[in-house]
Amino acid sequence: MSVSGALRLRRGDFVLDAELELPERGVIALFGRSGSGKTTLLRCLAGLERGDGWLSVNGCRWQERDYFLPVHRRPLGYVFQEASLFPHLRVRDNLRYGYRRVEASHRRVDFDETVQLLGVEALLERYPQALSGGQRQRVAIARALLASPRLLLMDEPMASLDVASKAEILPYLERLHAHLEIPMVYVSHALEEVARLADHMVLLEAGSVLAAGPLRELLVRSDLPLSHADNAAAVLETRVVRHDAEQQLVELECGAGRLWVSRGPAAAGERLRVSVQARDVVISLAPPRDSSTLNCLPARVVEISDDPHPGHLLVRLAVDDQLLLARIPREASKRLALSPGKHVYAQLRGKALS
Repeated sequence: MSVSGALRLRRGDFVLDAELELPERGVIALFGRSGSGKTTLLRCLAGLERGDGWLSVNGCRWQERDYFLPVHRRPLGYVFQEASLFPHLRVRDNLRYGYRRVEASHRRVDFDETVQLLGVEALLERYPQALSGGQRQRVAIARALLASPRLLLMDEPMASLDVASKAEILPYLERLHAHLEIPMVYVSHALEEVARLADHMVLLEAGSVLAAGPLRELLVRSDLPLSHADNAAAVLETRVVRHDAEQQLVELECGAGRLWVSRGPAAAGERLRVSVQARDVVISLAPPRDSSTLNCLPARVVEISDDPHPGHLLVRLAVDDQLLLARIPREASKRLALSPGKHVYAQLRGKALS
């Protein structure tokens, strides 16, 4: 499944003018500040908004100059900010509503597997009004999947949830990411969500695509606003070595280094993504001694750039073939004589890892 196109839409003073070339699989984040055009672009992909341009999905034209495939004929699932469940139907019947409308030979997802994947087995006989916000969204996602879409669109599905409900639903979204081959286009303005879920990012600003590419690359680019945000972060791909039940810690392999994180039980060999905030990375010239810091990785300085935070610099570090960001005082950089190519140690404060 590949998505490409060039879409243009004017709404009053706002103009969406976006060219897209999205990967075949994984989670693609449409990211940007409020008003940047994220939801408008998503609605154009769904056919809920009709502008100018063209759109091709998996080699099939959904839109061009004299042709527009209507919403009901586009093989997609759409999850809104608010779970739009039928209040008069139990969860089981909400889920079967779209599932029954797909011919058995065309079904790409299994009912029981989807129910288990989203953890809604115990909710099947309940009515929507008896569900929490996080439970309703999980049911809404399951219902969208059971329509056997070739493209899943999600418009800030956690925007209306409280902190506890977001924490509840994120692991299920991560399970979707790990188990489904259906590409997912995910709208969000929360960098923490995107860092945990996305593989590819389309960064929007004022209706235009500012940058697009692999998430890990865009997060650490010093020429983009992502690395200058208060919550700027990098993402490390790791592999589980073992789970220490007594200490409630998971040991991860990260290149030549090791990390310890507070996670639930994880199987050895499992791949885990770790988000590391730039403000929680400390640079030293030697590994720490007599310190409470658990995590320290050998690294190399790649780039030092100005940072909008007064008195600070942004340092890009290479950890084997992966990249980290560190936001440090200018005085510290001078005292350590940091320069590109210098070998250092990146100490990661406990709260840095998520």
